[in-house]
Amino acid sequence: MTGHPPPATSPHLVGAHLAGTPARIVEVVAGVIRDARGRFLLTRRTEGRDLAGLWEFPGGKHEPGESAEAALARELHEELGIDVELGAPLIAVPQVYPDKRLRLDVRIIASWRGTARGREGQALVWVPPHKLASYAMPPADRPVVAALLQPPHYLVTPTPDDDARWLLELEAALAAGVRRVQLRAPGLDPARWRALAAQAVQLCRHAGAEVLVNADVALALELGIGLHLPSVLLHAQRERPIPPELPLAASCHGVDDLAAAQALACDFVVLGSVKATPSHPGVAGMGWDAFAAMREQVSLPIYAIGGLAPGDLDEARAHGAQGIAAIRSLWPT
Repeated sequence: MTGHPPPATSPHLVGAHLAGTPARIVEVVAGVIRDARGRFLLTRRTEGRDLAGLWEFPGGKHEPGESAEAALARELHEELGIDVELGAPLIAVPQVYPDKRLRLDVRIIASWRGTARGREGQALVWVPPHKLASYAMPPADRPVVAALLQPPHYLVTPTPDDDARWLLELEAALAAGVRRVQLRAPGLDPARWRALAAQAVQLCRHAGAEVLVNADVALALELGIGLHLPSVLLHAQRERPIPPELPLAASCHGVDDLAAAQALACDFVVLGSVKATPSHPGVAGMGWDAFAAMREQVSLPIYAIGGLAPGDLDEARAHGAQGIAAIRSLWPT
C-alpha cells in the first residue's frame, strides 16, 4: 500500500473555518455494494445537482421521521431497483460544504437482490478496489474509500531500550495484524536508529505492512518508505518532500494543521489527543465532539490518536475517523 493522489475535489468545498460553519445539517445515508468479483458500485451525480459529475457511493437523504436503515433501503430501491439486506456500519463522515453541513452515514450492504441500474438517469460503474481512489468524488466520500481499503490501526513505535527485544515486539505487533507502522524513536543515537530502522522496514515489508518514518526525510528516501511529519515540520514544507508513490502523513492538533496537511496533499493524518494520555498527565483530551468538528473541515483520511485502543474503533468511525493510532495499545508488552 503506497500513497495515492487524492481524488479530484474543488478547493472551495473544504477547509471552511469553524467560526463560519453553516448551521444546517443534512443527514445522508449511503451503501457500500460489492459484486461477486469484489468490485464496488459507484453512481455519478447527474447534471443540475450539487457536485454534478462526481462519483459517489449510492444513497440519499433521510425523509422526516425515517430511520437511517429505512432511508437507505428506500433510496437503493428507488435509485437502483434493488432490494438490500443491510450489514454493519462502516463510517459516519461529518463534512462542511459552503451552504450546509453533511453527515454521511455509510453502511455495508450484506446482500442484495435484483439488477442494479440507474433508474434516475445516473451512470453506474463497478470499480475494482485498486482503482477506487482514482475516481473524482465529493469530499465526504474520500474517507469512506480509506475506511474500506486502508488499515484501521496505525502503530507508532516506542523508543527502544533493547534493540533485539524491540524488533521481536515489532514482529509480534505485525503478527497480530498491524499493517501500517510509523517508526519513531526520539532521542536515539542517529546511527543506531538508521540501522535499526532498516531492520524494521524489512520486517514490515515481509508482513505486507506499510511503513513510514517520523520526521527524517533523508532516511525515508534512503529506505524507500513513507514519511510522517510532526506538526512543526508540516508547516515548514512548501512542497511535498517525498515522491507521490511514497505515503505522506502528518500529526495534527487543530484546524490549521489539517488545512496545511490537505494543502500538502498528505495521504492521511493523525488528529488528537482525543483522550487524556499517560505521557501528558493532567491534560484533558479534546473529546469526540471536538474531533468531529475539526474532521468535517477537510476531506483527508484521519486517524484519531490519544489514549485510544482497538476497542475504540467503532466510536472513532462514528465520528469520522479512518481508525485509531496508538503506541501502547498496539505494542506488545
